[in-house]
Amino acid sequence: MSCLRRSLSCPVESTMRKTIFFLPFLLVLLMPTISRGQEREKILSPHTFRNAKNETLPYRLFVPQNYDRKKKYPLVVYLHGGGGVGDDNLKQIKGGNGSLIDFFTQSETQTRYPALVVAPQSNGDGWIERPLDRPSPTRQLKLVGELIDELRRTYSIDGKRLYVAGQSLGGFGTFAIVAEFPKLFAAGVPLCGGADESKVLSIIKTPLWVFHGEKDEAVPVDSSRRIVAAIRKAKGPVKYTEYAGEGHNIWLRVVKEPELLSWLFAQHR
Repeated sequence: MSCLRRSLSCPVESTMRKTIFFLPFLLVLLMPTISRGQEREKILSPHTFRNAKNETLPYRLFVPQNYDRKKKYPLVVYLHGGGGVGDDNLKQIKGGNGSLIDFFTQSETQTRYPALVVAPQSNGDGWIERPLDRPSPTRQLKLVGELIDELRRTYSIDGKRLYVAGQSLGGFGTFAIVAEFPKLFAAGVPLCGGADESKVLSIIKTPLWVFHGEKDEAVPVDSSRRIVAAIRKAKGPVKYTEYAGEGHNIWLRVVKEPELLSWLFAQHR
């Protein structure tokens, strides 16, 4: 007798019935993730920056709903992690990369702190050249600086309130772009990243709030500990939060930090 003709105790049929039974509940659980991703694609419009040398950089841009050219707005630059590398102008706002983007673009944040949010996309090596203990900015990261200049010419942006945040690869990128343009950003938020300690004198010109997980399996926590220690030794402005027992994916905890937004948007150049 085949398994399908047996009673409900048949392992295959029982598993199929359970799967069918729980499928609607699974879809309900996935709907918020799906809807957030679809919403992200709608509210962050796709663009491509092209400079005089014909170098290009794809990016997504969020503009506040009630944008008014008579007002000055902060600009938040988001640097994606490794999963965002590519040229589709989409992966940099997908999956885990969406957590910080949602954090800055959600209605609760925009009501209190209306701001433009830009999410450029890198390809190849991403934002930094290796080795990781002495990372240097790639040409694409330098293009982000040019993109910011273009956005400042196009939109009513407060040049004293430019912020940068990134995770993993983007955490390294955050440190690197702050060092590359030491007078540009009012503050930076690097997650599970690291930096070249020899560039600390450029980094200390920008207030930072650094985050890392104690048990990070992808980027050792020591990479943040070392640069934070170097910044503090140089008397630079830095806050450091290390999550005990946490691994690499700390962004879901970071976006729940009650003081992060107020701290970030209080910083002025």
